[in-house]
Amino acid sequence: MKWRCTWCGKPHETNDPPCDDCGHNTFEKAVVREGDDEPTVSPAETVDTGTTYVWACPNCDREHVKNNPPCSRCGNPDLEKTEQTYDDVARDLETPSWLEVARPYAPVFVVFAVVAALFATGIVPLSIIPGIGAPSPPDAPGEGTEAAGIDLEVTEREVHERLEADRAADESRTYDDGLGAYAEYLNRALVAIEYDDANPEQVDVSDFGVDCQRDPIVGQAEPTLTLSDYDDEAALADAVADALQSSDSLGGADHTAEGIDIHVVDESVYVFYAAC
Repeated sequence: MKWRCTWCGKPHETNDPPCDDCGHNTFEKAVVREGDDEPTVSPAETVDTGTTYVWACPNCDREHVKNNPPCSRCGNPDLEKTEQTYDDVARDLETPSWLEVARPYAPVFVVFAVVAALFATGIVPLSIIPGIGAPSPPDAPGEGTEAAGIDLEVTEREVHERLEADRAADESRTYDDGLGAYAEYLNRALVAIEYDDANPEQVDVSDFGVDCQRDPIVGQAEPTLTLSDYDDEAALADAVADALQSSDSLGGADHTAEGIDIHVVDESVYVFYAAC
């Protein structure tokens, strides 16, 4: 009587599992028909395959059909005989709900919704997004932030404070950053035209996120001041405020917001004023 592996069919002389080829732990009796070289399973017999075993790598869990180290994945020299189960397959076939799939991304959805709401309500203007918001000021010679140790942006705010101090309460104007950016664009455009014969793109005050309910007041103050005549921001702010007030270009009480830009080229101080 011969025996054969119920998994791979390899014949064995004795009932002494596991199988030399596949490591399976169950043999069955085989019937050798006359004239046959290999035993076959009797058609009348019911085959019980029994427990299936595999050889697992204890290092990376890779399963092998045969006890043939090293591990084909990590090269570990030892394999362990373990019973083969299909729990992982059943777990992998389970389909998660859309809520389970979306849960890790919930914080991203919340942030996106908050940002969209801020833009939709106007709390955060689209102008803060490069390429979507306000046009970038044209290239122009000179300096627009600091010159000869004087902070030009600080000076712009001090000019606004001096203009406010001389206004009546019903003529008060707030400083608007959008109008300031609009004034900066137009001021640099005029400087670029004067010095470089440039042709800057035309813009509208609405391009800078300003909803002007009336015709804006815009203009470059005259005469042009000389930077070396002033020692600090305060002195320059006094002179700029005087120049704007004397030019009679500030408009009337129906304008409630303003923006100012100061640009310096070769000691020449160019001042641009915008109001809505």
